[in-house]
Formats: sequence, C-alpha cells, structure tokens
Amino acid sequence: MRILFAIASLMLCGACASGVTPDGGVASYDALKTARDACLAKGGELKLTKEGDPQSITAYVCKRK
Repeated sequence: MRILFAIASLMLCGACASGVTPDGGVASYDALKTARDACLAKGGELKLTKEGDPQSITAYVCKRK
C-alpha cells in the first residue's frame, strides 16, 4: 500500500512540475506579447532558443540586453 501511495504521489508531483502554459503552450500573438512585455519589464529581450520551435511558447527565453 505504501508503494502505491508513493508512486501516486510522484506522478502527481511530476504533473505539477510540468505546469500548464497559457494557450496550451502555443506561441500565439497574445502569448508572445504577454511574455515580451514581462521580459521588457525585467530589462530583457524575448529571444527564440537555438533550434527552438517558434510555435511553442516554451521555446522563448528572456535574455538580458
């Protein structure tokens, strides 16, 4: 029973760690604008990662200017 509980707990933690991104992770105009504005507020610039999928919001990072 303990093993089952431990496995279930780990699975739940894994689901929480992956997180839910706005718009299902799609780099829509609104998602990119929100990310860009947040990045600019931190003094950075939103960039696409090397070999990143431009249609995925998780492929963009905020880098210092």
